[in-house]
Amino acid sequence: MNLFSYLAAVVRAAVEELSRDGVLPSGLDLSRIGVEAPRDPSHGDVATNAAMVLAKPAGKNPRQVAEALAEKLRGSADVVSAEVAGPGFLNLRLTPEFWRARLVDIVSAGPRYGDSKVGIGERVNVEYVSANPTGPLTAGHARGAVVGDALAGLLAKAGYDVTREYYINDAGAQVDVLARSAYLRYREAFGEAVEIPSGLYPGEYLKSVGAKLKARDGDKWMTADEAVWLPVVRPFAIDALMDMIRDDLVALGVKMDRFSSERALVEAGKVQEALATLDSKGLLYKGVLEPPKGKLPDDWEPREQLLFRATQFGDDVDRPIAKADGSFTYFANDVAYHLDKWSRGFNNLIDVVGADHAGWVKRITAAVAAISDGKAAIDVKLCQLVNLLQGGVPVKMSKRSGNFVTLRDLIDEVGKDVVRFVMLTRRNDQTLDFDYDKVVEQSKDNPVFYVQYAHARCRSVLRHAAALPEPPNEAELASADYARLTEDELPLIRAMAQFPNVIEQAAIAHEPHRIAFYLYELAGEFHSLWNKGRDDATLRFLIESDPALTLARVGLVKAVQTVLASGLGTIGVEPVEELRA
Repeated sequence: MNLFSYLAAVVRAAVEELSRDGVLPSGLDLSRIGVEAPRDPSHGDVATNAAMVLAKPAGKNPRQVAEALAEKLRGSADVVSAEVAGPGFLNLRLTPEFWRARLVDIVSAGPRYGDSKVGIGERVNVEYVSANPTGPLTAGHARGAVVGDALAGLLAKAGYDVTREYYINDAGAQVDVLARSAYLRYREAFGEAVEIPSGLYPGEYLKSVGAKLKARDGDKWMTADEAVWLPVVRPFAIDALMDMIRDDLVALGVKMDRFSSERALVEAGKVQEALATLDSKGLLYKGVLEPPKGKLPDDWEPREQLLFRATQFGDDVDRPIAKADGSFTYFANDVAYHLDKWSRGFNNLIDVVGADHAGWVKRITAAVAAISDGKAAIDVKLCQLVNLLQGGVPVKMSKRSGNFVTLRDLIDEVGKDVVRFVMLTRRNDQTLDFDYDKVVEQSKDNPVFYVQYAHARCRSVLRHAAALPEPPNEAELASADYARLTEDELPLIRAMAQFPNVIEQAAIAHEPHRIAFYLYELAGEFHSLWNKGRDDATLRFLIESDPALTLARVGLVKAVQTVLASGLGTIGVEPVEELRA
């Protein structure tokens, strides 16, 4: 149960009663009534804006409406108090019985707790990573991979029909550079001394590609002209690099539903189809763009190009879609790809890209609006840089590649779950520091440890409970006497009851980091209660002399473990059973 949605319905019902009583006019628009947690918890459990949004259409002062609504809500079985604050906000305190009933919800739902239907099965395409297939994934790619995959998991939890997609950028000049680089490694595999010229990829990861090509084709290409071997080596190298990328993604816990090829899109004539679609809408024209602001580049000269009327859809300038020589721009391919996604039935598109795409956002947003007649929506999530540190000192060199840190380096050093959680400890649009020492530190300052430790403590309590002479029966947890729980446990129950709303709001906002933040706060509440039990034996979870109280507290711990595991699973992190120093 989303308690905020439930309580909003309670408030709306109270307003309707006031209308029937003649206190408020009938026919009021109740859709803007909201219920949320107050900024200051001392003000109450929840707050509603009902009086503020209804006062004007009701022709009354907000405080008048709030007072009448407060009086009505005080009669609700779930409400202890209703107090008016400020110009007309209404703060509600809920009964302990209401909060304890939420434990039954959690224990009964198990891993399904927090599942939502807010997405109503709507299809969403989440495209992320999409790195050029010219080398292994880097630490920089790790953030986009985690943000995209966690967002996809979050949307699925909220009831959306999600497709995870990787767009292979295999149509540009960079894949010819890859092929030439791999070909040199192929010659090297025959014992030839090679020198990698400037402009090619020097990474030693291509040695294995050259060796595999030798194993497959022998010396077939050693004396062949480039025009002969390039069309063969290029797809071979791309496939080899994509195998490497897929392996790295699997190591991170990422499994794509679809890989789309830019080259296949181009060869199928999809770019021409996209341009024809825009032209049929009168959105293409030949023109000359204004010169760049500020100092002109040395090579700039006015050129007539085929332009897309991006300014009609909110962009700052119209965008070139074909160059003066008739060749397509990279943007033309991007338009074709997004038209392809739209044609596959996706009205909701999410692209997770690097911060270097900031200037691309307006143009692709304009393109999606144009090709779909405004029926499709796109949200571009920009992932800022990751600063790699060790003990506060920048790390720039890789154990594997020699000149950059790979994703696999991160995973090998600290594990996939640490990488995934840490990448969500900041908003995607904020720079993130990833310190190898800090992320494995066993302290409250390390969020991933703090959350995993809470889950491990829960599992420890449950194991000890199972070993009691009269172990609590898990099947009885839903009917435990939770009235035995005290005020000390209520803050933890309130925190857990927030989870369904956190899921829904994070999914609607496309912000998976909210889950990591929430889990850290929930872990804090659990650790706090644990520490109270260390100081006060009456607050311990297992009290052999009182089986009924033990059963209720085991239910509480089981609920915490369930929410922590569900939240971690939503963002693709495996909860641990135990932690050792």
